[in-house]
Amino acid sequence: MSFSSGGGKSMADINVTPLVDVMLVLLIIFMVTAPLITTGVKIDLPRANAPQIESTEKKLTLSITRDRKVFLDAAEIAYDDIEAKLKANARVQSEKELFLDADRSLPYGVVVDVMAKAKRAGVASLGMITEPEKSAEN
Repeated sequence: MSFSSGGGKSMADINVTPLVDVMLVLLIIFMVTAPLITTGVKIDLPRANAPQIESTEKKLTLSITRDRKVFLDAAEIAYDDIEAKLKANARVQSEKELFLDADRSLPYGVVVDVMAKAKRAGVASLGMITEPEKSAEN
């Protein structure tokens, strides 16, 4: 005794409706969660007084003033020549260390550009010079 559908052949069709239902549910879940994954997270960075670094030797300092004048220690250099001057400086090439002193009113992009130029010039360690935070008592 065989079960057949009308013509004597057995039925070999696969029911894909449950598969399509599951795939649509997964697609909707992905579409809802994808924008949440790509957005940034707001972070409130901690505020702290950093201790002053004690050093017996004077470190090489790259300073940028408010009007974007650049000084390597006391010598003024052109903004466009920063990378070339740092590559040519024997002290930078031997120590691979530099301190950056930038005016707080400078745009972030200017400071990052100078840091990138220093990195391309071979500076491996770049320190940032900051002012100590003034206490509320002063």
